[in-house]
Amino acid sequence: MASTKEYLDFILEQLSELDGIGYRTMMGEYILYYRGKIVGGIYDNRFLVKPVKSAAVMMPSAELELPYKGAKEMLLVDNVENKEFLRELLEAMYEELPASKMK
Repeated sequence: MASTKEYLDFILEQLSELDGIGYRTMMGEYILYYRGKIVGGIYDNRFLVKPVKSAAVMMPSAELELPYKGAKEMLLVDNVENKEFLRELLEAMYEELPASKMK
């Protein structure tokens, strides 16, 4: 099941207080970027983020889920209604995320 544009738009609105949010479409899903680094994505209308330490600390009961078959597990963000939490989550994760590879 591919993610809907409506769900992407909802998540982008929830992240609208952050500068530097972007996305790229990939096979019916969406990769999310924050200030040039991949933070996670929208997969089957679920917001998943990379399982870096700061994200695990902020979401201690978050479930690890597969974005798609053969992928590495990611953390499910279930508090998507809370804009402040999402802002704090991505800001906390930023330093731990690897720099994007140049093409």
